[in-house]
Amino acid sequence: MAIFTKPLSTNVRSWSDLDLDFKPHPVTGDIVVKRNVEAIKRSVRNLIQTNEHERPFHPEIGSNIRGVLFDLIAPTTAVVLQSSIRQVLNNYEPRIKLIDIKVVADSDRNGYHVTIAFEPINIPEAVTIEFFLERLR
Repeated sequence: MAIFTKPLSTNVRSWSDLDLDFKPHPVTGDIVVKRNVEAIKRSVRNLIQTNEHERPFHPEIGSNIRGVLFDLIAPTTAVVLQSSIRQVLNNYEPRIKLIDIKVVADSDRNGYHVTIAFEPINIPEAVTIEFFLERLR
């Protein structure tokens, strides 16, 4: 006699997104897909690096962070960057709950070290992304 039990939670979401490096899968040759936390990380990074009016059909999505990078390297600029990052993520990334955003100026390299800590809504562990923002000519 077999006993079938219902899973504890059937409300678990899964996310996927294309890898924007467009590298083919070594076996199938298809474009590699990012899943769950990796897809969210990619989305967070894309939102931060996208300017307003850059996305077709959605000109409101994005931030003006690239414009701020051409300001002088200063603590006040770091605060403006932190505020812009928080605003774009709160407005356009509903899959995360922000924990902390740190922006530290690096005047030797003419940029900012950014650390973003967040918790995906269906995974109860914190995820951290670190990257370097610098102006490009």
